[in-house]
Amino acid sequence: MASAFVDVPGAVLGDDGVPLHLGNPIAEGRLLDAGAWVLLPRDVLRLTGADRLTWLDSITTQAIAQLPPGVSTETLVLSPEGRVEHAMRLVDDGESLWAILDAGRGEALEAWLTRMRFWAQVDIARVDAPVVGWTGSVAPEGATWDDPWPTVAEGGVRYGSGEDLGPWDWHETVVTGEVGTPPAVAGTLALDARRTAAGRPTIADVDDRTIPHELDWLATAVHLAKGCYRGQETVAKVHNLGAPPRRLALLHLDGSESTLPVAGDVVTADGAEVGRVTAAAQHHELGPVALAVLKRSAPVDASLVVLAGDDDVPVAAAQQMLVPPTAGHAHRPPRLPRLGAVRRPTA
Repeated sequence: MASAFVDVPGAVLGDDGVPLHLGNPIAEGRLLDAGAWVLLPRDVLRLTGADRLTWLDSITTQAIAQLPPGVSTETLVLSPEGRVEHAMRLVDDGESLWAILDAGRGEALEAWLTRMRFWAQVDIARVDAPVVGWTGSVAPEGATWDDPWPTVAEGGVRYGSGEDLGPWDWHETVVTGEVGTPPAVAGTLALDARRTAAGRPTIADVDDRTIPHELDWLATAVHLAKGCYRGQETVAKVHNLGAPPRRLALLHLDGSESTLPVAGDVVTADGAEVGRVTAAAQHHELGPVALAVLKRSAPVDASLVVLAGDDDVPVAAAQQMLVPPTAGHAHRPPRLPRLGAVRRPTA
């Protein structure tokens, strides 16, 4: 895609042919708002065969058996205990189902899907093709996934309000021909900031304990009324009767510190650890922001401090609740009174 940079209006190129504004989160963010393209670090799988939709429907969280051509969705692969293992951005073109994955995820997912194929008429192949992310109205040519976030898909549920979040309006295209000339070019710094401000969960926010409820991912990636799949029991129990042990929050960080947290940095309240940062970025309008997964018990009005970097630099943070502590309990049965609390009639 570097060759296409030459024709970008106003682009000042370095010696390597890359625009000099890349690496500047403020300049990148403004360009992304204006409709710039981003060359994404992505892996791509292409599924073909008559059973591709019904088969993938049977082993993942989203209802995609009747997915119409050109309609975008996303789905998760869960462990038997309901923990998130893989995330796929999906769009079908009538002949192929395109699965867009974060970089480095393709090999493991391809191997797992191949093991699960059994007798299904499905072919799975990794595709070496550029993936371009974009906002606005000028799109590359190829198979385009339109991100459903922050809407609530059919069969999904949102725990947070979805209000007061930054704009998202995001699309990703698997370019199957010439890339073409972008209207402008931004980098992943701007994308990271935009998706953080929008509270948009990705596999980057997942650790070995994550269940989709904690990230409000039931809104777009899980169908609560579809047939059985691996991990469904946990999804149903937590949503209907329990509560996720952790919750996603957006942190607005003190900009006076020059240290920006990184994924894994500890979040504290009154000196005690209450969570971990999953992503942090410098937003061109909001300043430094981060996503963090906090304990459900962490008060929503608590003053938080992030211990940033190798030196644990304390960075004050105000939290914006994305998933409330009351998430779950959709059909929690009433509790019976304790035996000792039952009043017996007096004579």
